[in-house]
Amino acid sequence: MMPRVTHPLWPLLDLRLATGDLVLRIPGEAELPAFAAVAAAGIHPPGEMPFGIPWTDQPAPQRERDSYRWWMSARANWSVESWTLTLGVWVAGEPAGFQDLIGRDFLKLRTVRTGSWLGSGFQGRGLGKLMRQTVLTLAFDHLGAEVAESEAFIDNPASNKVSLGVGYQPNGYGRLAPHGTPRETQRFRMTLSDWRARPRPNVTVEGLQDSLVLFGIQQT
Repeated sequence: MMPRVTHPLWPLLDLRLATGDLVLRIPGEAELPAFAAVAAAGIHPPGEMPFGIPWTDQPAPQRERDSYRWWMSARANWSVESWTLTLGVWVAGEPAGFQDLIGRDFLKLRTVRTGSWLGSGFQGRGLGKLMRQTVLTLAFDHLGAEVAESEAFIDNPASNKVSLGVGYQPNGYGRLAPHGTPRETQRFRMTLSDWRARPRPNVTVEGLQDSLVLFGIQQT
């Protein structure tokens, strides 16, 4: 009997989210060097650090090897209780960045977090907001999330603008120290009601059914 999915051992590889010319899916191993090249071309200006973990500080080829280990670890360490869905972002077929969706004790808390990066050549076009909305469609409308959280440095107005534009509400402050010195962060929170109260793009979700078991969700 032929398998119902292309990747029966890891059906998440069949998951595909799309809106317009934006596509989110897990890259195949042969596609990862293209994303490493996008990161190497630049994500943020030299001297700035928008990430809690300063992975972009690493020189090549260490940065590429660290990235590869991270992408592989997201699969190897996946469990119903703790998962990170790392989705490559394509714009008109061109690799552009990554959008992560993170669940910790998701079945109990029904809460997700997000993280992302976008190559400099793709910034300033509204793609950060669109890719966040795309992955939140999966979370709220298909996985049963009730809350989404995010956090960014206060001096990162682009990320904070995305969160506010999507519909998050400010939810206090935090601190992160990517270079050893604490920096203030703005925390954001959005409920299912907030999500449903705002216009959002039409997102096509394909290949999810056989992956639901990996989230601990019973198929219907």
